[in-house]
Amino acid sequence: MAGEKILIVDDEEGMRRLLSRILVKEGYETFAAANGQEALQAVALEEYDLVITDLKMPGMDGLTLLNELKDYDPRLPIIVITAYGTVENAVQALRSGAFDYITKPFEADEIRLTVAKAFERERLIAENRYLHQELEGRYSFSGIVGSSKAMQQVFDVAGSVANSNANVLITGESGTGKELIARSIHFNSPRKEKPFIVLNCAALSESVLESELFGHERGAFTGALHQKKGRFELADQGTLFIDEVGEMSLAAQVKLLRVIQEHEFERVGGNRTIKVDVRIVAATNKNLEEEVKAGRFREDLFYRLNVVNIELPPLRERREDIEPLAAHFLEKYTRETGKKIEQISPKALACLVAHDWPGNVRELENVIERAVVLAKGEVLTPRDFPQGIQSRDQICLSLPESGGSLTEILEDLERQLIIQTLNREGRSQTRAAEVLGIKRTTLRYKLEKYNLLGKGLDDDTGEDDAGESDESDDGESR
Repeated sequence: MAGEKILIVDDEEGMRRLLSRILVKEGYETFAAANGQEALQAVALEEYDLVITDLKMPGMDGLTLLNELKDYDPRLPIIVITAYGTVENAVQALRSGAFDYITKPFEADEIRLTVAKAFERERLIAENRYLHQELEGRYSFSGIVGSSKAMQQVFDVAGSVANSNANVLITGESGTGKELIARSIHFNSPRKEKPFIVLNCAALSESVLESELFGHERGAFTGALHQKKGRFELADQGTLFIDEVGEMSLAAQVKLLRVIQEHEFERVGGNRTIKVDVRIVAATNKNLEEEVKAGRFREDLFYRLNVVNIELPPLRERREDIEPLAAHFLEKYTRETGKKIEQISPKALACLVAHDWPGNVRELENVIERAVVLAKGEVLTPRDFPQGIQSRDQICLSLPESGGSLTEILEDLERQLIIQTLNREGRSQTRAAEVLGIKRTTLRYKLEKYNLLGKGLDDDTGEDDAGESDESDDGESR
């Protein structure tokens, strides 16, 4: 706290000197002004961390000075001093934005404690502001790794919907980053100053889920020793992220639907209606339309949740994102472990690109973390990865460690994979796409990209493609 600059405003020189002696002993730097006009001039010329002002002064009184200072700098903490018996003026000062007041006569310790509390509050405010800026930066769409056309389309939709109150349903395989997108929507929305609350339905039984969603009153059931607020109540004015919503029982779905429609609920065991304003972002790795057809998910709830749908593509359908993601995780875990690993070798990176990543981005992160922990050298090589990744089609093991740019090596690897798979599958694009784990339109796009059409690879044999459209794809995001 030492070194903070405090401006003391009082028309009595003795009071200015007394306050200055007390505060200088605490390590503060003090400055004095004999009236409100001098104080305004001082603040205009110099930046202060705190102002202490008397309320009763000739000319401009302390309350007028307070209002002028707050207009000039709303964040400037101000402590007012008032004579005993005029506390109503101090209360008015608090309403105008003063941090606290001290009545005359006062003890030196009272001054020290009040000033320390003011600076502690400012420190916490500054820290909270910094952390909030960090969160906004971390969850800005530009801060998420993903340069592929597929992910750019995800960012476009998420960015557009962030400024609305529309409910969002995020779909995609496990590990694709659904919660990351949900957080980004929240922290880029008008609700960013309010809570982002997470609930994972897959981890909870039906009875526990209801209590987690809506809270419960004391004595509502055995073990309910205290009143508990539910996630809806905690997320009021903010965002509730319901993960694995497809795991909800039909009974729980009915209760969730009511809250979405009516914006109100009662705690378990209670009868008081609680109104809330909550935005819902839900996520699932299930096909909810199929779940609706099978009678396992309510159609009306599906439409309430699925106002805007964001589908996250699996990592195998956007292999161009593997290199920047791997580099991002390498930087993250070398920083955490303190190990000096400068890069991933082209051969090792080729192994990563060739892998199908059933666990998607989460699996890639785990692989890189493991490699960083176990690596002996300053460059990650294929032997630092699990055997299943090392041996992917053996293509990565035959690549040179150098020769050509990294991009050229990766594109050549992808080209080899496509040709080998097509040859194995009798040149059937449909079967090859299934083996590669990508859509047929994505494969068609890549065939055009690598100029492979018209070279005996553009004819599908068999009846695999019966009824499929031959419309050309507009990008790799399909």
